[in-house]
Amino acid sequence: MKYKDYYEILGLDRSATLDDVKTAYRKLAHLYHPDISKDPKGEEKFKEIAEAYATLKNTEKRADYDMIGSHKEGENFTPPPAWQAQYNTNASSFDDVDISDFFSTFRSRGKTTAYSPAKGEDYSIPVSVPLETIFQGGAIDVSVELPEYDQHGLPHRRQHTFRITILKGAQEGQRLRLTGKGGAGRNGGQPGDLYAILTIASHHLFRVNGSDLYVDLPLSPWEAALGANIQIPTPGGNVELKITSGTSSGQRLRLSKRGLPKADGQTGDLYAVVQIQIPKEISKAEQDLYQQLSRTSHFQPRTSFDMELK
Repeated sequence: MKYKDYYEILGLDRSATLDDVKTAYRKLAHLYHPDISKDPKGEEKFKEIAEAYATLKNTEKRADYDMIGSHKEGENFTPPPAWQAQYNTNASSFDDVDISDFFSTFRSRGKTTAYSPAKGEDYSIPVSVPLETIFQGGAIDVSVELPEYDQHGLPHRRQHTFRITILKGAQEGQRLRLTGKGGAGRNGGQPGDLYAILTIASHHLFRVNGSDLYVDLPLSPWEAALGANIQIPTPGGNVELKITSGTSSGQRLRLSKRGLPKADGQTGDLYAVVQIQIPKEISKAEQDLYQQLSRTSHFQPRTSFDMELK
């Protein structure tokens, strides 16, 4: 029988722990999986990796494999006498038998194996939530591809869609646990969990800072100079905001409790950031008014330059 060094295939020594075996397998499977690897021999390498993992991850299979002892890769060896008796043949008939086939046949002929149940893996995924849903609560559908393993231990990805309930006042970075929606369990074990990590989706008007919101507030020069009452959008609907005369560009106007709800029942604030807008095109009449203003006004916007220019 040809010897395959499963430890060497996974890059491990014989004292490797089960965690070492799992870590090595995940790393190599990611490199050589046919759906990922560009290596022309990737599929062949992946099959060897999966075969090695299927043996070394199982306590009893690994013990049986270790009974063979250490040999060089591809070297012919004769199975132990107990194995020959169990296989019900003689040593010479093993010449063309693949070691993985031998394991399968040997185990199927009377040797029972107690497979220990293993819980499936937990996974975390980022979930982008519309600001409106954060504000009022609601449900969203989330699609995610999760790895699954077939009867040979080979990973495959399958898409799942889950409906997630977002409570009013959910926060950026909050983790929502979907029990039993993670990786499949092994040998009758419980499935893992899926954790949705909430992120607030970019909004065309509002910027988010915790539970506070910021919105740019465009004003005309005369609104900023003379004052005005204007309508401003908030997540809960439009409200009227009074602009006092002499409002400056960049000034922040606070609208109390017009931001996002908090988990404790409080509400953040909304800040309107003033942006004074100048018309790009003006009529002859408007130009005359601006010229008249320039001759009449004593306003000096650059007084802070005076000391530097002297």
